[in-house]
Formats: sequence, structure tokens, C-alpha cells
Amino acid sequence: MQDNYDKWNRIKKQIHKENIILGYKNRDIFYMKMGENIGFEQNGKGENFVRPVVIIKGFNENMFFGVPLSTKIKDGKFYYTFEFKKQNTTIINNALLSQMKLFSTKRLLNKIGIINQDDFKNLKIKFKKLID
Repeated sequence: MQDNYDKWNRIKKQIHKENIILGYKNRDIFYMKMGENIGFEQNGKGENFVRPVVIIKGFNENMFFGVPLSTKIKDGKFYYTFEFKKQNTTIINNALLSQMKLFSTKRLLNKIGIINQDDFKNLKIKFKKLID
């Protein structure tokens, strides 16, 4: 576990130094460097701690609210299941609503898809119900 934190810390320092700004829009789905987090916070996977995220609300070129995604499908008030196309393949994902948070755009790697308008609307409705 400690090795993962040390490795993530080195990657995080590199991300912080980079001045790459990617354009994005609400509804876009990007791979991003999610990191190695603590407790029950969602982690990234692989060599660079990557996870897909759907952009809920962009604030400026530097910050956005995003919801991490998972291919492990679960039911309940903390999840919203939807499909999107990734390179001509349909991917089924769970939006992890309880993990929504503010992210720096420096974490973004590449766009992999877009959530359709109806699913985006329903995801936001479900999130609003979750926090009420």
C-alpha cells in the first residue's frame, strides 16, 4: 500500500508541473489520473492510477465537477448505470454518484466518449435526490 502512495505522489508532482490544458465540455467522458486515495475514496487503476470520469459541470479551464465511473454494475441510490460508445464498442458503466468531486483539468488524459443527453439529465436528477 505504501508503495502505491509513494508512486502516486511522484506522478502527482509531474501532473502538477505540466501546463497541458485540454478542452472539455459537460457530458464528456475522459480518462483521467485519479490517483491513489484514502479510505473508501475511489482509486485509479494501472501504472498511472487512471479511471474514467464523466464531466458534470465545468467551471473554467482549470476545474470541473466530475463523477468517477466503474464497469462493476451495482444498483442503489449511489449509482447510475448508462451506456456510451467507445471506439465503436458499447460500454456499460456505473457513475459512482457518492464519489462526485471537484477535479483539476490537469488530471485529464484523453476523451473516450460522451454520455447522451437523457442519461446526463437523469444522472443529475438522481444525484440531486441523493443529496436532498
